[in-house]
Amino acid sequence: MSLSSPAYSSSSMSAPLAAEPAGLKPVDSLETLQMLDDVQEWSVFSRPDSTTEGCWESNVMIEGMHCAACALTVEDALKSVPGVMSAAVSAGSQRARVVWNSQSVVPSRWMQAVSQSGYRAVPANDAFTRERRKVESRKALWRMMVAGLCMMQVMMYAYPAYVAAPGELSMEMEQLLRWASWVLTLPVIFFSCGPFFGNAWRDIVHRRVSMDLPVALGMLITFVVSTAGTFDPAGIFGREVYFDSLTMFVFFLLAGRWFELRLRDRTAGALESLMNRLPESVARQTGDGQFERVPVRRLQVGNVIRVLPGEAFPADGTVVRGQTSVDESLLTGESRPVARNVGDEVISGSHNLAAVVLVRVERLGAETRFAQIVSLMESASTTKPKLAKLADTIAKPFLIGVLIAAALSCAFWWHMDPERALMVAVSVLVVTCPCALSLATPAAMLSAAGALAHRGVLVRRLDAFEALAAVDTVMFDKTGTLTRDAMVLGKTTVRGGSDSQQALAMAAALAQHSLHPASRALMSAADQGRLIGLWRAADVNEIAGQGLSAAVYPESQPDQAAPMRLGSASFCGVAQAGSGVLQVFLSDQLGWLATFELQEDIRPDAVTTVSALKAAALDIHLLSGDASDAAQRVANQVGIAAYRGQCSPQDKLDFLRNAQLQGHKVAVVGDGLNDGPILAGAHASFAFGQAVPLAQAQADFLVSGSRLTDVAEAIALARRTLAVVRQNLWWAAIYNATCVPLAVAGMLPAWLAGIGMASSSLLVVLNALRLSGDRLREGKL
Repeated sequence: MSLSSPAYSSSSMSAPLAAEPAGLKPVDSLETLQMLDDVQEWSVFSRPDSTTEGCWESNVMIEGMHCAACALTVEDALKSVPGVMSAAVSAGSQRARVVWNSQSVVPSRWMQAVSQSGYRAVPANDAFTRERRKVESRKALWRMMVAGLCMMQVMMYAYPAYVAAPGELSMEMEQLLRWASWVLTLPVIFFSCGPFFGNAWRDIVHRRVSMDLPVALGMLITFVVSTAGTFDPAGIFGREVYFDSLTMFVFFLLAGRWFELRLRDRTAGALESLMNRLPESVARQTGDGQFERVPVRRLQVGNVIRVLPGEAFPADGTVVRGQTSVDESLLTGESRPVARNVGDEVISGSHNLAAVVLVRVERLGAETRFAQIVSLMESASTTKPKLAKLADTIAKPFLIGVLIAAALSCAFWWHMDPERALMVAVSVLVVTCPCALSLATPAAMLSAAGALAHRGVLVRRLDAFEALAAVDTVMFDKTGTLTRDAMVLGKTTVRGGSDSQQALAMAAALAQHSLHPASRALMSAADQGRLIGLWRAADVNEIAGQGLSAAVYPESQPDQAAPMRLGSASFCGVAQAGSGVLQVFLSDQLGWLATFELQEDIRPDAVTTVSALKAAALDIHLLSGDASDAAQRVANQVGIAAYRGQCSPQDKLDFLRNAQLQGHKVAVVGDGLNDGPILAGAHASFAFGQAVPLAQAQADFLVSGSRLTDVAEAIALARRTLAVVRQNLWWAAIYNATCVPLAVAGMLPAWLAGIGMASSSLLVVLNALRLSGDRLREGKL
């Protein structure tokens, strides 16, 4: 599949949607949406569903949502379209995942259903999504500024009525101040309140309820009552006007929503940062050696492209000319620039930092690791944890209850004071806020997922944070997890009278002619000791599975060449004693010369990671398919007391099930390649290493970097995330349980209700934002 596979280039949607910035066609017009029905365009924002033939999975942004009730409305609209198999909409990330059958429905049909419900669906990689959001943000800022300016003026005109003693303020002056306040409130009502009234009218037309409906009703009632008091001071509503309260709570609502949206963008910003990393076009080499600028989607495997400093690599490839430094931080978690020379691989989405390089394209689209990472993050951003599902379920009934409570409150107070009755109803409508409840869980988990993504840890599903925070046992695989794939030289034993350094230099002369892992380990050790090149080898012959033979001589002295062998005991004519470790032998004309014991290379941060997990009161186990003595050696080196070797995949699965039957919550850390069953069966799981096939891995968390401490940090972050979620839920519950009775009792003025509503959801998002900061401390839980 070409780079037009799952929506990974910001340029991909330029054709269907480019018209909007010029003002020619709105992005949700039928004509524009029908352009997406071309089969060639599907792969731009969708990917085939591997589980069902003929089905596609699309990720889209939903614009215009403000609360959980909005998300449920969009979900219902999508699910009502014949051919849509499933739909999941997240109010926290403003995204939707839609699975649809291409034989029954086309994209424009279900996108139009979203538009008809009052919202806008655009492909998640739409090149102009960010621009539209900037425009909307500027509009929101203008509305807030107009409301703030008018509020200050109205407060100035309302002040004399509050401080004047009886008789000090004449009727004419009071009426003049009311008229001035009314005039200054008009821009607030007709401009600043526009989104609230527009959304409320949409709800009425579609016979549903969202958070904007009770808010708009409160604003309208307050304005009508105050206008009646201004035009008819002697009427039932003439005793007092509330223009100051109206402008004040409109200002605070707009300010709260503006800050909330900006903060919400930050919590979910990791995904957008990734999706917008690919360039719109790239310089491709032509047959005559010249370069032409082409869209990224037109690249093919084998093309040679030129990547300038500051540009991102649009595909996986190999450097064919030049050398540079590359930033891979968002893809692997490696914060330092990585050197790339001729023959080295570069990965799609990484940034060229230093110099111009030519790259031959090797992989495109869905085959790149970048595409798989974006796919995983898109899926995670639309998943709903259990707590979020519960909050979403009660959102609509809660809003209906708000309307009923406001009506009952008005009816209760009406016979005493009609004007007061209406203002009590306004306070009830404005103060009740399910937004804080619905944002409590997804805001925190999206923030945590973004923080992990910046470190190269990808979250497959958000509800995995709940399970990870509860684990009390961590089970490690050995090879590829606690150890690296390569081996290192351990103990060296030599014949009496021989020097171990000279023996290693001789072995390196032979080993440099082989690609065997044991040869690479000897070469690495010799390179560290600066022994390479001290001895040379001629007439090298390698026998697969046995070893190497050659004439070895000191540098510049070929006349002193002597036959030597490097390899297995039988190949070198040596009697091997059982040691439980991999041994490589070196022999010469006199027989055995040296024995090199190779051992697995323990990751440098393995001890730190295990210590941090122990400090967090977690039980640590090591299960390995290797020999028991090899498992014991690694366990002793990293500080794990409970270990077991010679474990088959079924043995590991049995251990996991027994631990779970005993009530333990188990997290499993494996290499993701052969631990599929146990990773899938664990409460929470990590697939470790860059060799993991992301699309097939069964783990909840995918560690794409090389730091084992990311596992400990992820557990620490999961615990902090659940603590923040609980804080948010408690705050939302206490806020509503306290303020609603106060509003019903008439003890909460409308302006204070507006401040309370704005601050409730703002505090939830601010609290969640703490998780997205640089708070992952090495090894500290």
